[in-house]
Amino acid sequence: MRTTIETNETAVFLKKRWRRFILVLSLFAVGAFVFLVLNVALGSVNIPLHDTVKAIFGGHSSQATFDSIIWQIRLPRAFGALLSGAALAVAGLLLQVFFRNPIVDPFILGVSSGATFMVAVAMMGSFLLGATAVSSLTLSAASFIGAILVMLVALTVAGKVRDIITLLVVGLMVGYVVSALSSFLIAFAQSENIHRFVIWTMGSFSGFRWENVWWLAIGGIPLMIGCYLMSKQLNAFLLGENYARSMGVNVRIFRYLVIFLSCTLTAMVTAFAGPVAFIGLAVPHLGRLSLGTSDSRVLIPVAILGGAALTSLCDLMARMLFAPVELPVSATTAIFGAPIVIFFLIRRKTTI
Repeated sequence: MRTTIETNETAVFLKKRWRRFILVLSLFAVGAFVFLVLNVALGSVNIPLHDTVKAIFGGHSSQATFDSIIWQIRLPRAFGALLSGAALAVAGLLLQVFFRNPIVDPFILGVSSGATFMVAVAMMGSFLLGATAVSSLTLSAASFIGAILVMLVALTVAGKVRDIITLLVVGLMVGYVVSALSSFLIAFAQSENIHRFVIWTMGSFSGFRWENVWWLAIGGIPLMIGCYLMSKQLNAFLLGENYARSMGVNVRIFRYLVIFLSCTLTAMVTAFAGPVAFIGLAVPHLGRLSLGTSDSRVLIPVAILGGAALTSLCDLMARMLFAPVELPVSATTAIFGAPIVIFFLIRRKTTI
């Protein structure tokens, strides 16, 4: 009798959790779509909502001017923000599980510092060689190369040390060293060159074009699917390396995969948008707090849609709050995202 009651209670609990997951996932999905529409519709030229929705689904608006604005400027930026937010949120979730530390973000292993250093080299070096400007493609390539080089360092260290904390400290030290090298370059640069570099380090989706979106989609979506396929291993790793080994997880390969997936996702976003802070740190928290679980099988889909929705909202705020002046997207992600996380944290504490 007692066993039957416990079984029924477990079934009710799982049913409630499943309903909660569907509700949260639906809210984030609706939010992502709404902010996508608003990002395309609002700006210096406001576009009617019916024209916007028609364009998003592949149609044409009522005016040729609207079509030009939508397809050449706003849609690439809007889709870039959605994909970037999803990638950063998943990368942050992976590293938080891997280090079993809730304050870890996608840039903890120095990926952002490596990208920043190579961008500084591209900008300052080009001007020293007499170039008057550096193309966005060159900056994206330099950023990606710098991030990948730091990732290779992290992979090398992961193969030589067993202690996760040591890997974390080494990643931080590499980030500090590379940041110092960037500071040396800035110290010898001219003021007009420094301005563009500082703007890049604050992050922005303003330069997104369709080729950037396709690169992110082709590279990022398979990587995020790969992250989801690792959900069981991530859940096992939450309980410690020894438990993961007892469950058949090859910890050495698992380390390489987590570092590769998280760093590559972060590198791709940083290459096109610059360092976008806070999303990879906050969205996994929002997922855990809203679902009441650390199960990666449900957290990863929620992180994808939550990261897309929050990043799209913050990009909209960056464009519209002080238009025509555009704010750095990293500023808006922190200013508008942090209060949301604090609210959920306080609400959870008061309801316990």
